Amino acid sequence: MSQDDIEKLLGLAADRSHEARKELIHAIIDFFLPDRYRLTEQQRALMTDVLTKLVKSIEMDVRRNLAEMLLRSEVDLPELERMLANDEIEVARPLLEQSKVLQDSDLIEIVKKRTDQHRLAIAMRDRLSEPVADALIEHGSPDVIEALIRNEDAALSRRAMEYLVAESRRLDRFQEPLLSRSDLPPELAHRMYWWVSAALRRRILTEFTIDEETLDAALQSATRQAVVEMEDGQSLQARAHRLARRLQELGELTDTFLLQVLRQQRVALFLAGICERAQIDSRIGWHIISSRQLESFIVLARAIGMSRDIMAHIVLLLGQVNNPLAMQRPEVLTTILKLYDELDPARAERVLKLWQRDASYVLAIDGVQHGAD
Repeated sequence: MSQDDIEKLLGLAADRSHEARKELIHAIIDFFLPDRYRLTEQQRALMTDVLTKLVKSIEMDVRRNLAEMLLRSEVDLPELERMLANDEIEVARPLLEQSKVLQDSDLIEIVKKRTDQHRLAIAMRDRLSEPVADALIEHGSPDVIEALIRNEDAALSRRAMEYLVAESRRLDRFQEPLLSRSDLPPELAHRMYWWVSAALRRRILTEFTIDEETLDAALQSATRQAVVEMEDGQSLQARAHRLARRLQELGELTDTFLLQVLRQQRVALFLAGICERAQIDSRIGWHIISSRQLESFIVLARAIGMSRDIMAHIVLLLGQVNNPLAMQRPEVLTTILKLYDELDPARAERVLKLWQRDASYVLAIDGVQHGAD
């Protein structure tokens, strides 16, 4: 920064008008935030001092713009970011959700002293540490705590898990997200399943006339099955589904990616990716990719907008496993491409909607149809 630049900033700072204040903020952003500048300690101190004095006197939209610019820049100004993170939620939200400059101590202080909206933004951060999560649980509302539980990137301590499981007896809304967490200790999950079952038993007996022994047998059977499914949730397929869901959120669950993982024989991840893209149950997905017939996967590919070339490669790879003799016929590729080209996308989407129904129902229908053939 040149001496002329500094004098221009000081001149604007001396002008108390609203327009001068707004121009000063933009001038500071222009001078200091672009990546090409390397700030000296003196320049950094000057920038921080000027901005922190101005922040409270400028309009909210300018403060919000400054917060967003700080996020996009590599300039490290922790004092200024702390001030903006304590501002109104419209200004603070992007920093609370994304800033890598704010430390755990900064976040915990905000959790203790600011609003539930600030806590909710913090609860949605990536890679949230256990101390910050503990503070959110202690000071947050049920809305904040539910958002925290649903954040798979939030690290929850064993003590926090035990507290939340206990609270879920009182607040039903915690039950589903807790049981969906991959890091919920099995013994706590078992405890939840059984006391939820006991609470359901009490409610049914209060509202309906039913034989207690019959009800007990049914509830015990259902609970044991749920526990088994929960334990299966720690399996390779469950981990694959979590990875596929994350890749979909990041926009990386592409046609090319699916072809690559199938070529690498990572079948669990391929299945999970197809199910995530199509929003279908894994049982339906397995039924489609393991079928000896080509049509089902071609319909699915058409419905999710998979490219023609990659669809053909995937069908050929699946066919080599499911029906190798059929894949040896010279006309097989022509048949695959013709089926894809002639298939109306709208019709494929209607079929996909049927597959997106309850999996047991769809498979039962399919079994009846095959039994009649």
